Amino acid sequence: MERCFVMLKPGTVNRRIAGEVISRLERKGLRLVGVKMLNMSLELAKTHYAEHEGRPFYDTLIQYITSGPVIAMVWQSDDCVTLVRKLTGSTIVTEASPGTIRGDYCCHTPHNIIHASDSKESAEREISLFFKPEELCVWKDEPGCRY
Repeated sequence: MERCFVMLKPGTVNRRIAGEVISRLERKGLRLVGVKMLNMSLELAKTHYAEHEGRPFYDTLIQYITSGPVIAMVWQSDDCVTLVRKLTGSTIVTEASPGTIRGDYCCHTPHNIIHASDSKESAEREISLFFKPEELCVWKDEPGCRY
């Protein structure tokens, strides 16, 4: 089983569509093993997005991600990172296909509504920024309920 970090950004919470986005991940058959809502500190935002420092959109991204609550989650499944990335769609909203989360819910790239790890290594790093190991709930489906 592989894990992926997913974060619903302030726009998702502001628009009250968090349940719809989470439902899409659940309907795919992914297993939610960690979830928390928080106001991201400036320090955590800068650490999380450190690889983007110096890029033209960095300051706007940091301002946006700290502007309201986010929902941090850990999802688990076989090939989880690949599956989540396909469900979320392109980070450039004009390139996000209809049927993907970004394709259906995003109008402006700077105010993208969802973050998803782009590799297993990123997932591990991002999960460790937001969750302690004991905050993750490892569980199995009831017998006969395999996706």
